[in-house]
Amino acid sequence: MSRVAYVNGQYVPHGHATVHIEDRGYQFADGVYEVWSVFDGRMADFDGHMTRLHRSLTELRIDIPMTREALTQVLKETIRRNRVKNGIVYLQVTRGTARRDHPFPPPGTPPSVVVTSRSISPMKTDAIAEKGVAVVTTPDIRWGRCDIKTVGLLPNILAKQIARERGAYEAWMVDDMGLVTEGSSTNAWIIDEHGKLRTRDTQANILKGCTRTTLLDILHEEGIELEERAFTVEEAKRAKEAFFTAAGAFVMPAVSIDGVKIGDGKPGPVATRLRDLYIERGHRDAI
Repeated sequence: MSRVAYVNGQYVPHGHATVHIEDRGYQFADGVYEVWSVFDGRMADFDGHMTRLHRSLTELRIDIPMTREALTQVLKETIRRNRVKNGIVYLQVTRGTARRDHPFPPPGTPPSVVVTSRSISPMKTDAIAEKGVAVVTTPDIRWGRCDIKTVGLLPNILAKQIARERGAYEAWMVDDMGLVTEGSSTNAWIIDEHGKLRTRDTQANILKGCTRTTLLDILHEEGIELEERAFTVEEAKRAKEAFFTAAGAFVMPAVSIDGVKIGDGKPGPVATRLRDLYIERGHRDAI
């Protein structure tokens, strides 16, 4: 079946989906995005992603392109037309199309809206999680507003490529103090050598991950204590467990960092349990 994309009011064949060459997303990375996990044809963590979308647009002073209800219908229709049962739906909103110039375009310039959706095999991702993945570290060279989910992801791309070239699944970025900030597309967590579950707080230029937020709710329900406190690379390497969270990865165990085995080199019981609980929540609460 051919894939379908939504572009500025129209559903078109994916292979023919285009935006104008002077779209500000293309020219300046002047836009934001969100990615929802899809469980059984429904979107997980829906409210969290929608709230973050509106915050990102507001922070960048990009007009809200349509009502929440209308956008919800576009997302659902794109999923339906692509017959996605399990996978993702991607939304991108830019400041629109205008003559290339650094200042904002004239008031009333309509934002550009693109939505795509594709299937991802849950069996494939489960198989990866059962073995765990490798992580490498790299300096964090991003800008000072990583709390906004902008499409300007060049530092993240470079970090992810470093991971691929080193045979790893993900890269954890490290600030000037030697503290892990987050992954190239994920939030980082450890069970430290003292058995404390830790992740960095979102006040430190960290993206407030929606999967992260849902996991916080799960931890509260399960009575699992969490310290929102930064950790060094060396603390991570000494950890009993390590994992990361993201819409596409859910809860993914990391079994090595920079080639150093974490724990016994296998996915730990906490990460495995939290992954099961998150997936269970996704199936239950997706809309």
